[in-house]
Amino acid sequence: MKLTTMTQISVDGVMQNNGAPTDDHPTGFERGGWALGKGDDGTRAFIAQTYQRAEAFLFGRRTYELFAGSWGSIDQMRAHPIGVALNEAPKYVASTTLTAPDWEDTTVLRGDLAAAISDLKAKPGGELQVHGSGALIRWLLENDLVDEMTLIVIPVIVGQGARLFPESGPDLALDLVESRVDSKGVTIQVYRPAGRPRYATV
Repeated sequence: MKLTTMTQISVDGVMQNNGAPTDDHPTGFERGGWALGKGDDGTRAFIAQTYQRAEAFLFGRRTYELFAGSWGSIDQMRAHPIGVALNEAPKYVASTTLTAPDWEDTTVLRGDLAAAISDLKAKPGGELQVHGSGALIRWLLENDLVDEMTLIVIPVIVGQGARLFPESGPDLALDLVESRVDSKGVTIQVYRPAGRPRYATV
């Protein structure tokens, strides 16, 4: 399977609480829901179609619990094409603390995570998709486990909150596979990791 990621980010790289308000967020982040309703019908269809082609899903614990409590539990969301895709496919969670997942067809990955994910990627099939799960995506990139990365960039500067990429971290060159912009200014950029960047020399 090809390991792919899809992340909604702001122009300044924030990914935290893109779709919901955060009045009671423990970190004090008060600008949640900044991506809600921002894309047009074409972008929403692209996102749904991406979920529908997944062979399996891989999550970090926090995103898994958020999805399980929404796409996995609320009847209206379960009936949505994204909910159907999530509920019908196997789900894997990278966690050292989750012991009894409630969402059906969930496997918790413990121990050697790199080996476990490499084993999943070696299975026949389409895509092993990661949605949300910022810390997990950063770890996957650092360990050369990502095959393709989709960034959905919302035209807003949030100004605070957790970002997909840290202020200081490993570097990575990217090859652009696909790029489009919708009628509301949302851009979709699909990249493949391409080793380390080249830097100018004196």
